[in-house]
Amino acid sequence: MLEDLQKRLDEVAQKHDVPGASLAIWADGRLFEVATGVLNRNTGVETTTDSVFQVGSTTKVWTAALVMQLVDEGLVDLDRPVRDYLPEFAVADGSEKVVTVRHLLTHSGGFDGDLFEDTGRGDDCLDKYIDFLHGAGHVHEPGALFSYCNAGYCVLGALVARLRGTTWEQAMRERLLGPLGATHWALLPEEAIVFRAAAGHLGPENAVNLSWAMPRSNAPAGSTMCLALRELVRFGRMFMAGGVAEDGTRLLSEESVAAMRTKQIDVPVVPGLLADRWGLGFELFDWGGEVIGHDGGTIGQSTFWRVVPGADFAIAMSANGGSVLGLISELALPLIREVTGLAVPELPVPPQTPQVVDPAPYTGRYEGPMYVWEVTEGHGGLDVTMIPGEFMEKNGQTRSTSLFVHYADHSFIAAEPKGGMHETITFVVGDGRATHMHSGARTLRRG
Repeated sequence: MLEDLQKRLDEVAQKHDVPGASLAIWADGRLFEVATGVLNRNTGVETTTDSVFQVGSTTKVWTAALVMQLVDEGLVDLDRPVRDYLPEFAVADGSEKVVTVRHLLTHSGGFDGDLFEDTGRGDDCLDKYIDFLHGAGHVHEPGALFSYCNAGYCVLGALVARLRGTTWEQAMRERLLGPLGATHWALLPEEAIVFRAAAGHLGPENAVNLSWAMPRSNAPAGSTMCLALRELVRFGRMFMAGGVAEDGTRLLSEESVAAMRTKQIDVPVVPGLLADRWGLGFELFDWGGEVIGHDGGTIGQSTFWRVVPGADFAIAMSANGGSVLGLISELALPLIREVTGLAVPELPVPPQTPQVVDPAPYTGRYEGPMYVWEVTEGHGGLDVTMIPGEFMEKNGQTRSTSLFVHYADHSFIAAEPKGGMHETITFVVGDGRATHMHSGARTLRRG
């Protein structure tokens, strides 16, 4: 199962037109690493296991760990308002008075999350971002729903920087990366260039993304961190060890590790590749045993990370283009099944004979910073039109309409796959009418 990893990765990456990928696994008490392809099709530089990839939102668990270290030291109370620590934090509806640290960790703060404002490269970029957030729109009441919130993790990064008296990057270096013994990492572009660094590839032609560096202001949410995949495995092993690094250094208390791995909030999604519950930073999966992790994506790069504490198993995989879902469904998920014996679910597919339901409770316009979704009655289901906002248009997204058929309860599934996966949406319904629509991890308010 593990000895032919190189052959399996080579074959699946080639099948799904992935330019380059790296895979690291901890199993049977040892580390397995393989890599394939090239980091950049323009240069032809070979991918190796030392190569660093942008790991995107897996960074959020690292930021959550920095916050929980503050909790361990008695410097932060999860259920106190964020403004107790960061007085300048505010959003447009005034709900900052009741938004707590726990709300931010669990993506339940209730304000718009996909706000990728570039506030410069200076050490004050997070302070400027907090000022920018004063105009962040309302999604729901704090604590009422889960709605994936990049902006909330930027606020947490600012909180860490403020209480540590330094930058988020320096706190990460001193408090996690150094004590863990990590060696192949970068938090800024000038750090990444000393390694073999992956470039993202976009579109059907897998064109190289020439805008490699994303805003530093979103670093705590996942815009800048680059890692060799062994470092994500190393980080996962720390959680399996109850907060202790490989050399015996304690980085988190057992209580904080347990809290991060415990369900804090439900996520209204169709179970499968997406988590239907969240801890403090972690996505949580019930696959017949405890599974924790997080996925990540930047422009043209994607990361998959899962940890199975009961099996002493961790897997991390990054790719820089092509059909990343093909790598996940045909390599990563089967590996988890084979090595751990867990009942990893198959990806959801439409029912053979979908139930026809009244579309009236669901039709309408649902709005978020990245997309507007228009839901109308379709033949046998709902026609869902996705209209990209300015940020997504700049990154090549275009308007599209898809038919979604009924799946279960208030959930619908795309009749046709996109990128090898049938997308799902779930509506939050009150008094017979949908108030919000949940797409992936995002909650969009009804307009």
